[in-house]
Amino acid sequence: MRVQWNRNSKLSYTPQFLTLDNTPWFPLMGEIHYSRVSNGRWEEELYKMKAGGIDLVSAYTIWIHHEEVEGEWDFSGDRDLRKFLQTIKNCGLHCILRIGPWAHGEVRNGGFPDWLMQKEKEGQLVTRTNDPKYLRYVREFYGKIAEQARGLLLSDDGPVAMIQIENEYGHVGGRTGEEGEAHMRMLRQVAKEVGLKVPIYTATGWGGAVTGGMLPVMGGYCEAPWDQRLTEIEPSGNYLFTEERNDHNIGSDHGIGVGITFDMEQVPYLTAELGGGLQVTKHRRPVVSGRDTEAMTFVKLGSGCNLLGYYMYHGGTNPEGKRTTLQESRETGYPNDLPVKNYDFNAPIREYGQLSDSYRRIRRLSLFLHDFGSDLARMPYIPQPRNPGKPENFSALRTAVRYNTKTGTGFLFVNNYVRHYPMSEHLETALQAFGKDGREVYADFGKQDIRDGDYFFYPFRMPLGERAVLEKVRAIPLCMLRNEKGEPDTYVFYTRNGVDPDFCVSGDASPITILTLSEEEALHAQKIIRDGRELLVISEMDLYQRENGTIAGLLRTKKTAMPEVRVYPLPEHAIFKMEQVDANTFRSCESVSNPVRCRLTGRMETDDGTDLVLSIHVEGIRKELAEALLILNYEGESAELYQDGRLVADSFYTGQSWEIGLKELAHQQEADLIVVIHPLKESAGIYLEKWPVMKHHRACRLVNAETAAIVQVE
Repeated sequence: MRVQWNRNSKLSYTPQFLTLDNTPWFPLMGEIHYSRVSNGRWEEELYKMKAGGIDLVSAYTIWIHHEEVEGEWDFSGDRDLRKFLQTIKNCGLHCILRIGPWAHGEVRNGGFPDWLMQKEKEGQLVTRTNDPKYLRYVREFYGKIAEQARGLLLSDDGPVAMIQIENEYGHVGGRTGEEGEAHMRMLRQVAKEVGLKVPIYTATGWGGAVTGGMLPVMGGYCEAPWDQRLTEIEPSGNYLFTEERNDHNIGSDHGIGVGITFDMEQVPYLTAELGGGLQVTKHRRPVVSGRDTEAMTFVKLGSGCNLLGYYMYHGGTNPEGKRTTLQESRETGYPNDLPVKNYDFNAPIREYGQLSDSYRRIRRLSLFLHDFGSDLARMPYIPQPRNPGKPENFSALRTAVRYNTKTGTGFLFVNNYVRHYPMSEHLETALQAFGKDGREVYADFGKQDIRDGDYFFYPFRMPLGERAVLEKVRAIPLCMLRNEKGEPDTYVFYTRNGVDPDFCVSGDASPITILTLSEEEALHAQKIIRDGRELLVISEMDLYQRENGTIAGLLRTKKTAMPEVRVYPLPEHAIFKMEQVDANTFRSCESVSNPVRCRLTGRMETDDGTDLVLSIHVEGIRKELAEALLILNYEGESAELYQDGRLVADSFYTGQSWEIGLKELAHQQEADLIVVIHPLKESAGIYLEKWPVMKHHRACRLVNAETAAIVQVE
């Protein structure tokens, strides 16, 4: 159940967890950059984030997006920070503003305007220091943010609850030691002086970054597209249960991480940058799967993490610059070349609002955390005997326990998944949760086969209502459902690979219903509130519920589909205009179809080293669609899409389909576009997970083009 809070709520933290009104609070946080998303989509995208489990919206305020030309401030259109914050509030969410002034974020100059960089080159000031001339510009920038946020801070009953100062300071640029700490403190002081006062200020804490005494937040990515190597890299340490909070790969293009600068015993383990995906670079193009992200998240949970923050949670598109393009590039002295437009990030919510497999996997976990997160937050991490200490150990089974010594409740976490590396199988393995001494057994789950790629967590001594205890079960808790009185009356679990859950219950569980789903059913499970009670909906549609209680469903289709939902328990009234087909299943009375069609003009391949250029005419881009997608399956080094001579989208080839949203490009339901595909040579200095078939030592072809419609069902 989501925690409700307002201006009178007390937001704080202990050495173990965040607190809201003195109660442990385990939120989920997701990054979206308002200036990289069309403002006309903000409300729907934020509702999708909320439905995906997000409680806290995190967002950079990117300086160059607001003052590209000195003295010409732009907070209009997609840069309208005030409108964005108001929309967050209207959607019932809260946020953390990451105000820089340096952000990184794969932006030109890390977000610094060119004119500021020029002043530094001319010796007029020194950025990221306490140089008074630099701080004068920072104060003006912070002041403009404060103007946008006036009346929208938590103390005003607004959504802004936290603020992050700087980014990777002392790790990726900036000063270290006491000089760095003093600068971070100065930036916080300036933020407060201009009116940006919030209960909690944070700072990134990985890689030796200094925090100025602010609450450190950590990160973790399953790969490193910023790594300058062009080969498969070593296995990620983020699949290893450990007390280590530092991801040494973050920012490794700027130098290997060197530990942390704060006392871990004094602050909770919080993350702000778990990789919801990865933004590919020109030289390195890893493709992150939903399982890559989910397994890493399970490991962070098992290791004691008490805030899951995803970067990025929502991809986007770089805005138009007035004088230059606005992406990170080697031309500006940064280590990587990024696409001019594309900031898709392979995120849970993609560049044009498409919902991915990782979205549904994070949503599934969020159901658990919203109902059991407060209990989990009270459970410290307990290392387990025989848990390996090195990421290169693929033979030992990786396990962890989180345990509450006062209540005796806990969870056993198991991981046998490492991205791109096969793991040993463990057949007929005894699964036990051990205490700190490595001998006391908290729970024995019996023997079980654990295959390569398995990861899961099991509860033990979990209360079921007021009069029963679930002593142990070989199933993953999904959520609980509450009745009109707010009392839990149904507990939902899901099982994996046909494992017998073997529920072991003590006490009187007669008032409680236990519902067990398959792993796939749980992936499509969503909670809504209808007539005061919680309902579980299982559907291929992705639902979101607005603040006024109305519900919308999103269904992606290439052809024709008949929306269907299963609802537990059976509601008094159908959720949509649907007919009941069995005890818990409702089906739409009308089918939905894809009206979008495309037609290509030009040849589909070149083999002489020249670019492939095709014309594409698209029609049927109806206003009532949530989105219309053009899907290009191409093979080449990169591709661009133009409309009327203007670059509107681009892509670095990864082997994935390239999807482009069309609604904003449509004129009278049609769009005429030009696609340019650049040849990929065998000798190209890039890392690809899968190379296309080469002809004459190169590839430059459009395999096919298709469309899909995202239809909204009310």
